[in-house]
Amino acid sequence: MSSTHPESPRTPARPPFTDLPDLAAARVGGVALHATDDFFAPKENLIEARPPEWRDGLYTERGKWMDGWESRRSFGRVPGHTHDACILELGLPGLVRGVDIDTSWFRGNFPESAALFGADVLGRADAAALAHAAWFPLVPRIALEGHGPNYFAVGSDQRVTHVRLDIYPDGGVARLRVHGVVLPDWPRILGLGGAIDLAALEHGGVVVAANDMFFGSRHNLIQPGRSVNMGDGWETRRKRQVGHDFCVVALGRRGTIREIEIDTNHFKGNFPESAEVHGVDLAEATPDELHKAHWVEVLPRTKLRGHTRHLFDALAHEPDRRFTHVRLTIHPDGGISRLRVRGLPDA
Repeated sequence: MSSTHPESPRTPARPPFTDLPDLAAARVGGVALHATDDFFAPKENLIEARPPEWRDGLYTERGKWMDGWESRRSFGRVPGHTHDACILELGLPGLVRGVDIDTSWFRGNFPESAALFGADVLGRADAAALAHAAWFPLVPRIALEGHGPNYFAVGSDQRVTHVRLDIYPDGGVARLRVHGVVLPDWPRILGLGGAIDLAALEHGGVVVAANDMFFGSRHNLIQPGRSVNMGDGWETRRKRQVGHDFCVVALGRRGTIREIEIDTNHFKGNFPESAEVHGVDLAEATPDELHKAHWVEVLPRTKLRGHTRHLFDALAHEPDRRFTHVRLTIHPDGGISRLRVRGLPDA
């Protein structure tokens, strides 16, 4: 394979399901458990958060360095070989709404077709146990295009904890994105007792709206862990007139709020001057209903510092009030890396 830098990958229009979280990503706990073959490039690349890249002239002892999962050439060489497969454990179990089988930078070595299967497995399972799991189809075998995204909507309403990507007959896939709705194990979480982050992605929180996310996605606000760099947060463009920016988070579960954390990690010259938080108790609310709702102050407008983890007591005057959504308002603009809304979930 030539090491000449190829043209940039195809960029088809992104379908709406790509705005949902990637349940398989390593950053949320996804694990590449098993691959039938990953001779040229390791299976772990499939779930990297960063976009796939090309490196001119870089070779390993096994061939051209590729940023993805790539099996060796087997078609016509290995008797009885029909396809390769890779099994992933999702970091966040849930309902799959769509997938992207991304073949970026794989031009003459991508699979001719692929299929995706799901399984709902209780507890931890190794590759041997998963070989006997009750796999059900998410995406039937379908042709792939090389060097770019391959989007497929999924209509299944079965909970998924693991996925198996089958590629026919062999080749390379850069990334597998499994977009969907998180289904937390609430009996287990509630059984632990105590306060949790009601807004956390792993607890089913969703950032449903933001007026601006020019430099950083709103979805970064509720990702696990602290941000790794400035690009791993929510950042708006610079305002040239009086105003403010905001985002709205649907909590994973209705509950009372005890503490607000606003983290400006890595934002040193571009953090907001101040921020405030309001809440509303309005289950299953439409965007229009949220816009017209009466929002209650949870945290008054408070000055912020750059590159700092701020912890605030919330609603000390009304500790038993319950909320389904919170709205973070920043003045006038800037970047926030994480928002945590700790409280007691309703039973």
